[in-house]
Formats: sequence, structure tokens, C-alpha cells
Amino acid sequence: MNPDTEKLMQQLEQPYEGAEMKSLYTAVVTVTPGQEEHARMSGHAESEDGLLAVELAMPEELGGRGQGTNPEQLFAAGYAACFHGALALVARKMRVDASKATVTAQVTLGRDPADGGYKLATELKVEMPNSERETSEQVVAQAHQLCPYSKAIAGNIDVKVAVV
Repeated sequence: MNPDTEKLMQQLEQPYEGAEMKSLYTAVVTVTPGQEEHARMSGHAESEDGLLAVELAMPEELGGRGQGTNPEQLFAAGYAACFHGALALVARKMRVDASKATVTAQVTLGRDPADGGYKLATELKVEMPNSERETSEQVVAQAHQLCPYSKAIAGNIDVKVAVV
């Protein structure tokens, strides 16, 4: 691990006991509609710093052209990356090797039987090849408690987390 990463990991491990959330970083992304005048169908998403710039499109499975990414893919990427970060912190604290760990997120868009609208479900599949299964399951369970995405969606969407 390079020294800058090591320093950041040490900072992230420090406990916080404030009365309110302490802001550490705010991402700003603007979405604009494309020729369909509906960003979900065709649009563009760009971060304030320009590092994220993607065309948006409805997937072919939903009747779109599929010539761009979609909110479910973006959510899956964000959740998998965030969960992996929590996994790395927990593994480090438990002295477990997570250097080869991978997190795959599946995000499903479906119809909500409660109101006829739409809802999401997600499944995280975690591989930790350098760790025994029982230890991996302990690390993953603690990472799920720590991960900001897991906290944000708790009780709101169906979530499955599995060590594979």
C-alpha cells in the first residue's frame, strides 16, 4: 500500500462522536435531458469536476437503444465501490487480507406491488480469496453495517449480501 493510501486509511479509521453528521465530501452531478427530453431515456450526467461524464440511455431490455449507461449501472458501481471501501477498512481492523477481494453489485429495477410504481432491489456478491469463509462472512457483515450505501438503503429496498 502506498504511503498516501496508508495515511488515508488511518484517518478513516478514527472514530467520530459528534452530535451531527460531519461533512467530509460532497459530490455534485448534473443530469440534462437528451433528444428524448427525458434523461432516463437519453441524457447526459456530468460531475462538477468533469471526471464523470457519461451518456445516459434506457437499456434495450426496457425498450431503449442501450447506447449509454443507466441509473441502475451507476448505482451498482457506486454501491460496489463504497462497500469495497468499507470491506477494506473492516478487514484491516480485523487483520484479514482483503487485497484480492472483489464486490459485484447487481441492481434490479422492478415494479412495486405496493403501489404499482417502481422499486429497486440489490444483491452484493463478495469474493475474498485470501480468507476463510467464516472470517469472510464476519468481515462482510461488519462492512454492511459500516457502508454508507447500506445504511442509506436499509429498510428501503431489498438487499442481499453474500460471500461467494
